[in-house]
Amino acid sequence: MVDNSRKLDRPPSGEKIGTATKPAGLHPSGAVRYGGFRRFIRMCSCAIWLLSCVLVILATQFIGAPLYFVNRPMYYAWMSRTKQHFGVFVTTLTQWWSPTVVRVTGDKSVRRQLKQTADGSLECQFPERMILIANHQLYSDWLYLWWIAYTAKMHGFIYIILKESLKWLPLVGVGMQFYGFIFMARKWEQDKSRMEHRLSKLAAGREDPMWLLIFPEGTNASSNGRNTSAKFAKKLGVEDLKHQLLPRSTGLRFCLEQMKETVDWVYDCTVAYEGVRRNEFGQDYFTLYSTYFEGRPPKSVNMHWRRFAVKDIPIEDPAEFELWLRERWYEKDNLLEYYMENGRFPEDDEPKDNGHITENIDTRQRHKVCGEERTVSTVGGTNSDGKWEGPVETEVKLARWWDVLDIFTVVFTVFLMVRLVFQMNGIYEKVALGIWM
Repeated sequence: MVDNSRKLDRPPSGEKIGTATKPAGLHPSGAVRYGGFRRFIRMCSCAIWLLSCVLVILATQFIGAPLYFVNRPMYYAWMSRTKQHFGVFVTTLTQWWSPTVVRVTGDKSVRRQLKQTADGSLECQFPERMILIANHQLYSDWLYLWWIAYTAKMHGFIYIILKESLKWLPLVGVGMQFYGFIFMARKWEQDKSRMEHRLSKLAAGREDPMWLLIFPEGTNASSNGRNTSAKFAKKLGVEDLKHQLLPRSTGLRFCLEQMKETVDWVYDCTVAYEGVRRNEFGQDYFTLYSTYFEGRPPKSVNMHWRRFAVKDIPIEDPAEFELWLRERWYEKDNLLEYYMENGRFPEDDEPKDNGHITENIDTRQRHKVCGEERTVSTVGGTNSDGKWEGPVETEVKLARWWDVLDIFTVVFTVFLMVRLVFQMNGIYEKVALGIWM
């Protein structure tokens, strides 16, 4: 018998956020940083860079498309390369137009896989095949998760499950279809066969790298989503969440059923954005316009990682799996409540019972905050001796600046080859004309 009445063990609600209470309506990142003219320049430069990269990546995809009919493994390798290009591109968007601090913690199941390099960069030593789940706060959550894939050298092997309307976005929609992303109409009768087809291909390549990203909430947190979640909770007779939407289990369970023989781990990321107040939504503040053009990105993106063995997840029983997933989201809500109260995620939680955190959480404060001044930790993650040295604090950035050049390699090479052919043809015509004369 499944007990659906589990309640959250969390502190009473209040308006405290971290160590400060802020007036409603104040943007978490403060005033607009750039005036009208500078915003216009930033918009133009960003648009030029975006259009250039998207067109070049799309051209590279079309150049390699005929390989599908000649050599399938080579075709998929080619598309993975273009997926790497897009991962580099979205990283540069944040690095150049919206510098953002990221703090990464994890429970003991993943700590040895989180390292900070000598130059302060994050290095994630996550497995090559996994299913990745996360709470959904912003439309741009996927951007930061793609960057995480970049830190693990997996940015060319990420597959995202997303809503079908994105399939028809100009230029980008075609690129996502080349990438093999899975588009959902949110009607299970339609989606099941489509998912089964795509997942069977991913499962068949059991030795091929693959990160499958799914947001079980289905959409990002908003006032409408909050109301829908409350109705869903009432329908199920369970407690609603405070900081997230109740997850839907059907799609994730189907993924696990199809992939259980080829994937050993489900990785879970809980994401929080600094400054978003209780009962407010990050999407109302951190729009693409404010983040990239006004100079008001999140002051920090905070991630807490953990993992679960697929063999320990009750996939076979739909009711048990629904309860298992909801329990994980209750735990994530507790993590977010802890973040609200302390301004950071817990560092020393002990996983037990496949994911429950202990109540005795270390309350060390590694990052001292005085007004707007913040000391940045330059040492974090797991060191060479396997000792955890605290959160990894870094920025969304490229490990190597020359990764950008790789985006243009194929198109530039083809351009040179075509130019050479035309030049040789011109020389041939001149020689032929000279002979006949």
